[in-house]
Amino acid sequence: MVENLKEGDKAPVFKGKDQHGKTVSLADFKGKRVVLYFYPKDMTPGCTAQACNLRDNYTALLKKGYVVVGVSTDSEQSHQKFIEKYELPFTLLADEDRKIVNQYGVWGEKQMMGRVYDGIHRTTFLIDEKGVIAHIIKKPDTKNHTEEILELWK
Repeated sequence: MVENLKEGDKAPVFKGKDQHGKTVSLADFKGKRVVLYFYPKDMTPGCTAQACNLRDNYTALLKKGYVVVGVSTDSEQSHQKFIEKYELPFTLLADEDRKIVNQYGVWGEKQMMGRVYDGIHRTTFLIDEKGVIAHIIKKPDTKNHTEEILELWK
């Protein structure tokens, strides 16, 4: 993993393409609370559970004034299929060149079933209205992620 960001740090200003090819930037959400969540791969069990938990509780997040943005290294087309299949109501950014994951330091060595490889470390950044990282959730509970967010950010 790259240099670790800490709570209280200014959130790196990112730019990326969403599922429709539209450029989205952190600056677009100035004055709003942003739930920026990084996940490894569309359509996988853990990532689907996490996205569906956020979807199922989306109204509660909106009522609190949160904007939800997911980021993975999948393509715009992959994101479109993921959103359509699971009726996800939020933006997913395609970070195929890994610029955003590197800015946030969530790309690095991982291990699964004895295999070592590089990938995204599932991490969520809660960014306040001023663009400051209020909380970082490392290894979020995919099935109860909204509850974790609401508990931290009242």
